[in-house]
Amino acid sequence: MTTADSVQDLIEQFEAEAERDRSPKTTPDVGVIMGSDSDLDVMAGTDASPGAYDALTELGFEEVTDYEDPPEARFTFETYVVSAHRTPELMYAYAETAEARGLDVIIAGAGGKSADLPNMTASLAYPVPVVGVPVQEKSLPSVVGMPTGAPIVAVDAGKSFNAALSAAQILAREHDDLRERLIAYHDDLQESVGNVSRQLHERGTPAFRDRE
Repeated sequence: MTTADSVQDLIEQFEAEAERDRSPKTTPDVGVIMGSDSDLDVMAGTDASPGAYDALTELGFEEVTDYEDPPEARFTFETYVVSAHRTPELMYAYAETAEARGLDVIIAGAGGKSADLPNMTASLAYPVPVVGVPVQEKSLPSVVGMPTGAPIVAVDAGKSFNAALSAAQILAREHDDLRERLIAYHDDLQESVGNVSRQLHERGTPAFRDRE
Protein backbone atom coordinates (compact mmCIF):
# COMPACT_ATOMS: atom_id res chain seq x y z
CA MET A 1 0.00 0.00 0.00
CA THR A 2 1.41 3.42 -0.98
CA THR A 3 1.44 6.47 1.27
CA ALA A 4 -1.38 7.99 -0.76
CA ASP A 5 -3.42 4.81 -0.36
CA SER A 6 -2.85 4.84 3.40
CA VAL A 7 -4.01 8.45 3.68
CA GLN A 8 -7.08 7.80 1.55
CA ASP A 9 -7.87 4.71 3.59
CA LEU A 10 -7.85 6.81 6.78
CA ILE A 11 -10.02 9.48 5.19
CA GLU A 12 -12.56 6.87 4.17
CA GLN A 13 -12.41 5.36 7.64
CA PHE A 14 -13.22 8.70 9.28
CA GLU A 15 -16.04 9.35 6.84
CA ALA A 16 -17.49 5.88 7.39
CA GLU A 17 -17.35 6.26 11.16
CA ALA A 18 -19.16 9.59 10.88
CA GLU A 19 -22.01 7.82 9.10
CA ARG A 20 -22.42 5.15 11.75
CA ASP A 21 -24.82 5.52 14.63
CA ARG A 22 -22.63 4.24 17.44
CA SER A 23 -23.48 4.74 21.09
CA PRO A 24 -21.51 7.62 22.66
CA LYS A 25 -20.30 5.11 25.24
CA THR A 26 -18.44 3.19 22.53
CA THR A 27 -16.85 6.11 20.66
CA PRO A 28 -13.63 7.89 21.71
CA ASP A 29 -14.26 10.91 23.92
CA VAL A 30 -10.91 12.57 23.22
CA GLY A 31 -8.91 12.75 20.02
CA VAL A 32 -5.14 13.17 20.29
CA ILE A 33 -3.46 14.26 17.08
CA MET A 34 0.04 15.44 16.23
CA GLY A 35 1.75 16.73 13.14
CA SER A 36 4.49 14.10 13.09
CA ASP A 37 5.50 10.97 14.96
CA SER A 38 8.56 12.96 16.03
CA ASP A 39 6.12 14.81 18.32
CA LEU A 40 5.21 11.59 20.12
CA ASP A 41 7.56 12.02 23.09
CA VAL A 42 5.94 15.37 23.85
CA MET A 43 2.37 14.33 23.11
CA ALA A 44 2.44 10.88 24.75
CA GLY A 45 5.12 11.53 27.35
CA THR A 46 8.35 9.94 28.49
CA ASP A 47 9.68 8.70 31.82
CA ALA A 48 11.27 12.11 32.38
CA SER A 49 8.36 14.21 31.14
CA PRO A 50 4.79 12.87 31.28
CA GLY A 51 2.40 13.74 28.47
CA ALA A 52 -1.21 13.51 27.38
CA TYR A 53 -1.19 9.71 27.21
CA ASP A 54 0.04 9.54 30.80
CA ALA A 55 -2.55 12.01 32.08
CA LEU A 56 -5.45 10.32 30.33
CA THR A 57 -4.53 6.80 31.40
CA GLU A 58 -3.90 8.01 34.97
CA LEU A 59 -7.48 9.29 34.97
CA GLY A 60 -8.77 5.91 33.80
CA PHE A 61 -9.07 6.53 30.06
CA GLU A 62 -8.17 3.71 27.67
CA GLU A 63 -6.91 4.04 24.11
CA VAL A 64 -9.11 2.96 21.21
CA THR A 65 -7.17 1.08 18.53
CA ASP A 66 -10.09 -0.76 16.92
CA TYR A 67 -13.49 0.92 16.47
CA GLU A 68 -15.13 -2.47 16.15
CA ASP A 69 -13.70 -3.64 19.47
CA PRO A 70 -13.55 -0.62 21.80
CA PRO A 71 -12.20 -0.87 25.35
CA GLU A 72 -14.67 -1.47 28.16
CA ALA A 73 -13.60 1.72 29.95
CA ARG A 74 -16.25 4.45 30.00
CA PHE A 75 -13.80 7.13 28.89
CA THR A 76 -11.54 6.56 25.91
CA PHE A 77 -9.25 8.36 23.48
CA GLU A 78 -7.76 7.82 20.03
CA THR A 79 -4.35 8.84 18.65
CA TYR A 80 -3.33 9.76 15.11
CA VAL A 81 -0.60 11.55 13.17
CA VAL A 82 -2.26 14.23 11.04
CA SER A 83 -0.03 16.71 9.22
CA ALA A 84 -1.57 20.06 8.28
CA HIS A 85 1.05 20.63 5.60
CA ARG A 86 1.83 17.17 4.26
CA THR A 87 -1.65 15.63 4.48
CA PRO A 88 -4.15 18.52 4.46
CA GLU A 89 -6.96 16.30 3.15
CA LEU A 90 -6.49 13.99 6.12
CA MET A 91 -6.60 16.93 8.52
CA TYR A 92 -9.82 18.16 6.93
CA ALA A 93 -11.41 14.73 7.12
CA TYR A 94 -10.37 14.18 10.73
CA ALA A 95 -11.58 17.57 11.95
CA GLU A 96 -14.77 17.79 9.91
CA THR A 97 -15.95 14.35 11.03
CA ALA A 98 -14.86 14.72 14.67
CA GLU A 99 -18.24 15.62 16.12
CA ALA A 100 -20.14 13.03 14.08
CA ARG A 101 -17.64 10.37 15.19
CA GLY A 102 -18.42 11.13 18.82
CA LEU A 103 -15.38 13.14 19.86
CA ASP A 104 -16.09 15.70 22.58
CA VAL A 105 -12.69 17.39 22.64
CA ILE A 106 -9.47 17.25 20.60
CA ILE A 107 -5.88 17.67 21.77
CA ALA A 108 -3.75 18.82 18.85
CA GLY A 109 0.01 19.22 18.96
CA ALA A 110 2.44 20.54 16.37
CA GLY A 111 6.01 21.75 16.24
CA GLY A 112 8.05 24.16 14.16
CA LYS A 113 7.34 27.83 13.45
CA SER A 114 4.34 26.97 11.25
CA ALA A 115 2.45 24.87 13.78
CA ASP A 116 -0.88 25.11 11.98
CA LEU A 117 -2.48 21.80 12.94
CA PRO A 118 -4.12 22.95 16.22
CA ASN A 119 -5.44 26.18 14.66
CA MET A 120 -6.82 24.60 11.51
CA THR A 121 -8.32 21.72 13.46
CA ALA A 122 -10.04 24.19 15.80
CA SER A 123 -11.55 26.01 12.82
CA LEU A 124 -12.67 22.88 10.99
CA ALA A 125 -13.96 20.93 14.00
CA TYR A 126 -15.90 23.87 15.50
CA PRO A 127 -17.82 23.73 17.82
CA VAL A 128 -15.80 20.77 19.18
CA PRO A 129 -13.26 22.36 21.56
CA VAL A 130 -9.59 21.99 20.70
CA VAL A 131 -6.70 22.18 23.16
CA GLY A 132 -3.54 23.17 21.31
CA VAL A 133 -0.08 21.99 22.32
CA PRO A 134 2.95 23.87 20.96
CA VAL A 135 5.47 21.06 20.79
CA GLN A 136 8.36 23.55 20.87
CA GLU A 137 8.79 27.08 22.21
CA LYS A 138 8.99 28.42 18.66
CA SER A 139 5.58 26.88 17.97
CA LEU A 140 3.81 28.91 20.66
CA PRO A 141 3.01 32.08 18.66
CA SER A 142 1.56 30.03 15.82
CA VAL A 143 -0.67 27.93 18.07
CA VAL A 144 -2.08 30.79 20.15
CA GLY A 145 -2.41 33.27 17.28
CA MET A 146 -6.06 32.72 16.46
CA PRO A 147 -8.23 35.71 15.48
CA THR A 148 -11.29 36.83 17.44
CA GLY A 149 -14.20 34.50 16.79
CA ALA A 150 -11.97 31.48 16.11
CA PRO A 151 -11.26 30.12 19.59
CA ILE A 152 -8.63 27.66 20.69
CA VAL A 153 -7.49 26.70 24.16
CA ALA A 154 -3.71 26.36 24.38
CA VAL A 155 -1.15 25.23 26.93
CA ASP A 156 2.50 26.14 27.31
CA ALA A 157 5.11 24.58 25.05
CA GLY A 158 5.47 20.85 25.60
CA LYS A 159 2.73 20.66 28.24
CA SER A 160 0.52 18.01 26.68
CA PHE A 161 -0.10 16.58 30.16
CA ASN A 162 -1.91 19.81 31.04
CA ALA A 163 -3.77 19.66 27.74
CA ALA A 164 -5.14 16.25 28.69
CA LEU A 165 -6.19 17.55 32.11
CA SER A 166 -7.99 20.41 30.39
CA ALA A 167 -9.75 17.97 28.08
CA ALA A 168 -10.83 15.91 31.07
CA GLN A 169 -12.11 19.04 32.81
CA ILE A 170 -14.30 19.82 29.80
CA LEU A 171 -15.76 16.31 29.88
CA ALA A 172 -16.16 16.40 33.66
CA ARG A 173 -18.83 19.11 33.41
CA GLU A 174 -21.22 16.38 32.24
CA HIS A 175 -19.72 13.32 33.97
CA ASP A 176 -19.61 13.27 37.76
CA ASP A 177 -17.41 10.19 37.96
CA LEU A 178 -14.72 11.87 35.87
CA ARG A 179 -15.06 14.99 38.01
CA GLU A 180 -14.39 12.86 41.08
CA ARG A 181 -11.27 11.38 39.44
CA LEU A 182 -9.95 14.89 38.73
CA ILE A 183 -10.58 15.96 42.30
CA ALA A 184 -8.81 12.85 43.61
CA TYR A 185 -5.87 13.56 41.30
CA HIS A 186 -5.65 17.13 42.58
CA ASP A 187 -5.88 15.96 46.19
CA ASP A 188 -3.00 13.54 45.56
CA LEU A 189 -0.92 16.40 44.17
CA GLN A 190 -1.54 18.47 47.27
CA GLU A 191 -0.68 15.56 49.53
CA SER A 192 2.55 14.97 47.60
CA VAL A 193 3.61 18.59 47.99
CA GLY A 194 2.79 18.45 51.70
CA ASN A 195 4.86 15.29 52.15
CA VAL A 196 7.84 16.78 50.35
CA SER A 197 7.60 19.95 52.41
CA ARG A 198 7.52 17.99 55.65
CA GLN A 199 10.48 15.80 54.62
CA LEU A 200 12.54 18.84 53.65
CA HIS A 201 11.86 20.48 56.98
CA GLU A 202 12.42 17.40 59.13
CA ARG A 203 15.51 16.05 57.33
CA GLY A 204 17.13 19.39 56.64
CA THR A 205 18.42 20.53 53.28
CA PRO A 206 21.64 18.41 53.02
CA ALA A 207 19.93 15.12 53.94
CA PHE A 208 16.93 15.90 51.73
CA ARG A 209 19.22 16.52 48.76
CA ASP A 210 21.00 13.21 49.34
CA ARG A 211 17.83 11.12 49.67
CA GLU A 212 17.39 8.24 47.26
